[in-house]
Amino acid sequence: MFNKANQEVYVPDGTNPEEALSRTTHLSIAAHQDDIEIMAIDGILQGLKNPEVYFSGCVITDGHGSPRAGKFGHVSDDDMAQIRIEEQKAAARLGKYSAQVFLGYSSARVKNPADLAVVDDLTALLQAAQPEVLYTHNPADKHTTHVAVFLRVIEALRRLPKEIRPKKVYGCEVWRNLDWLPDEIKTVFDVSAESELQAALIDVFESQVEGGKNYTEAIVGRRIANATFFASHVTDKATRLAYALDLTPLIEDDSLDVITWVQGRIAEFNTVVTDTLKTFS
Repeated sequence: MFNKANQEVYVPDGTNPEEALSRTTHLSIAAHQDDIEIMAIDGILQGLKNPEVYFSGCVITDGHGSPRAGKFGHVSDDDMAQIRIEEQKAAARLGKYSAQVFLGYSSARVKNPADLAVVDDLTALLQAAQPEVLYTHNPADKHTTHVAVFLRVIEALRRLPKEIRPKKVYGCEVWRNLDWLPDEIKTVFDVSAESELQAALIDVFESQVEGGKNYTEAIVGRRIANATFFASHVTDKATRLAYALDLTPLIEDDSLDVITWVQGRIAEFNTVVTDTLKTFS
């Protein structure tokens, strides 16, 4: 399985890869190395605290286009790709993932809707893992590769028989916060636990932090800010929150047009803001 160039299934505890995938209950499909640790912290924490939960990750792109600076400033594309793979493996060990999949595609291929190989591999992964819960990118993300991954994931999910599709699919925060979603349609994960681990999971990606992005403080800060600003008239009930958009309707009804459905969620935000303004005008 996944034996093309640059593809690998890494299993931190040494279990057979097929078994490690088949025991997966929670899966994250991400564009880049470190996206999993940013957007799927709920699944990682679930796997650490519940012996019946097995969390696995999948990174679609190969890491060749990663920005670099400092001691990584003169690293070649091939070397950077390998560094990022090793960083992702370290995160998988730290978070005790069941499996970590590397699909090894370029961003250009992921963004090409005519390149069916990406969707083929995602379909094979989903058939092997059959997760109950899936975390991926949200459709309002500002990173174009993230949005393309969201679209490829929905395509792959819609290929599956409905009886083996995940029970829940979440589009999570990375390059655009989801605090703008009305609370009625916002999925809220309490991720207050394991504060030191949360920072460590981001610190693992030294090539990115060294590259001039203070991801560790930014991601931890976002989760803390989400908790603080979630409700204006009550005391905080969590110290860290992560937000997601529930994408499950898109795999429950294949007739839904993805773009129209996403526009509907944006329209709900517009309605909430407009109605509040009218109320007090």
